[in-house]
Amino acid sequence: MSHELIIEAGRTERQYWKDLWRYRELFFILTWRDVAVQYKQTVVGILWAVLRPLLTMAAFTIVFSKIAKLPAEGEAPYALMVFAAMLPWQLFATALGGTANSLVTNSNLISKIYFPRIIVPAATLGVAVVDFAISFALLGGMMCWYQYLPPVQILAVIPLTLLAALVALGPGLILSALNVTYRDFRIIVPFITQFGLYISPVGFSSSIVPAEWRVLYECNPMVGVIDGFRWAVLGNTAFPERALTISLVCAVVFLLLGIRVFRHTERTFADII
Repeated sequence: MSHELIIEAGRTERQYWKDLWRYRELFFILTWRDVAVQYKQTVVGILWAVLRPLLTMAAFTIVFSKIAKLPAEGEAPYALMVFAAMLPWQLFATALGGTANSLVTNSNLISKIYFPRIIVPAATLGVAVVDFAISFALLGGMMCWYQYLPPVQILAVIPLTLLAALVALGPGLILSALNVTYRDFRIIVPFITQFGLYISPVGFSSSIVPAEWRVLYECNPMVGVIDGFRWAVLGNTAFPERALTISLVCAVVFLLLGIRVFRHTERTFADII
């Protein structure tokens, strides 16, 4: 049987999204590898997934509740209010840091074989999801300790988790592409996540933000996600419809922009990295 090789300009570009499906097994392999490297034969990885949100929760509870005397939302203990916000924030921060550094970390793979490079940053979301699952189980233990029953809308956590991952993926694609050329972004990304932690309603309630500044404050896409988590997990706040709408719009806009920037620079990755 004879085979005919056809070289056609632009054919690879048109096949790119089909190749994503063809290389779906690579996505699962990379995801499993990242999770295994994080947790296999290690105690620190699992302990860090537990200690990081616990220590942050303890610090924020002491500073904002005991010292600053800020009010909690509804009848929920302040520690639960903070920990419910730590879940989506930890997912976002872990996903953003992982995607931003993913191409540099996998430089040997990228420089040797062809595959849709967008698989690499997308696969790093697996570690963030596993960390989230561990923290969510810890939240369940805390709710039992405080004898706080979850509301009926607890299942809304599933789409909210997806939204948190999408909020991180768009900027993560942009940062991962920039990080190939400008390695300084390895230093900038931790600063972004640390700064964002304090301007997002993790250690305090969004209700303390003055009404005239509320819309501007909700332009931070994590505000809607965090308030949505508190509504779903604690059930003692009103449904943040406007904030969640803004978060969804921002997630879609940044995801489309991230894909555009990533695809525009992708062809140069193997040469630069």
